This record gives sequence, structure tokens and C-alpha cells, in this order.
Amino acid sequence: MLLVILLAAAAFATDLPRDPDYDYDPPAPGSYTLPVVKTAGDGALLDSSGKSVNLRDLTHGRVTVLSFIYTRCAAGKACPYATGVLNQLHQLSIDDQTLAKNMRLISMSFDPDYDTPQRLADYSDAIREEKAGCEWRFTTAKSRTDLESILAAYDQTVDKRPNPSDPQGPLFHTVRVFLIDRDARIRNIYSSGTLDPRLVIADVETLLLEEAKLSKK
Repeated sequence: MLLVILLAAAAFATDLPRDPDYDYDPPAPGSYTLPVVKTAGDGALLDSSGKSVNLRDLTHGRVTVLSFIYTRCAAGKACPYATGVLNQLHQLSIDDQTLAKNMRLISMSFDPDYDTPQRLADYSDAIREEKAGCEWRFTTAKSRTDLESILAAYDQTVDKRPNPSDPQGPLFHTVRVFLIDRDARIRNIYSSGTLDPRLVIADVETLLLEEAKLSKK
């Protein structure tokens, strides 16, 4: 039954409009496979309520889309765009109970000195248009040591800009968004050139279809 529901829901990947930067037809969910890249890293986090949580607890049990951001970022094709893509995924999950129950979104800040839990809570309230839908957690590292360990595990580079008053924000970073399966294995890594919401949702649905097929064997 779940397989039938997922096949019916797979049309979501093509429901999203084309973007000038991604002028192509996305692959049909389930028409391809996603290899395991590596195991997702762990680390001690604080969520937007100030609660301690381990990253490993957020990379198990659901298909997870993890984006590294910082709230002061103003570079159009970086954090604001990545967060916008996650918001599109969240919006899709509001009307799709399969996505709502099986997908998780994580926006993790690498600017813990500025992005306190309260700032992340305010950011979350400003970003999310609806409270319904799939789980969407806003987190930051618990300490500078934990942050460096997590960034290294995900090969996420972050550098200070020469001018801390740069209009694009004080930090420079590469855009890396991770697709993680229920078993905490990274299955895709999106860059600024590949972070097409239609592709991400097709990949999420491909993993869900993969699980449904395996469960029938």
C-alpha cells in the first residue's frame, strides 16, 4: 500500500515550476538509484529551544535534508537560496502526509556566537510559512570544538571574509546540502549548481520508493 501511495505522490517532483537556472526535466522518482556516499557525521547540537541534541538523532529514522547556513548570510545563491529550497520542500509536505511523516529538514548554523537558540527561533518563525508539515529543525553546534568536528565530517568549509562588514555577510562558505537516508548514510550532496528543489524532492521520493521495495522482499 505504501508503495502505491509513493508512486502516486511522485508527481510532486514535476509539479514544481522550472527555474531559469535549472531549465530541464527532473528524473522520475524511482527511475534511478542513489549510491551511498558515506556515513553522516555526528556532533553535539543545541536546537532553537536551547535543548541539547545529538546530530545522529536527527539523521536517523527519516529521510533528512541537511543544510549548513548562518542567519547573517546575504549572498543570494547561498544561505537564503538553500533555506528557500528547504521551505519549498516543507510546503510540499504540508499537503503530502507521506512526506510529512517520512522527511526531516535541518538548517544548521555554523555561526554559533551570533546564532543563539533565540536567534534561530526568530529565524525559524520568519522563514516557515506554516507550522504543519514535516519536521524542520534549526540547530547550531554546542561548542566551537563540536562545530569544527562537524564541519570536518561534512567537508564544509567556512572562512571569515576580509571585511567583516561585507554586505554579503561576514563569513564565506561553499554551499553543501546533504540528502541522508534513515540509516544516517549520505546519499547525495547538492551544491549551488545542483540545488534544484525538483531534483531534491525526486531524490527524497526515490529513497522512499527504495525503502518500500526493500520492505516487500
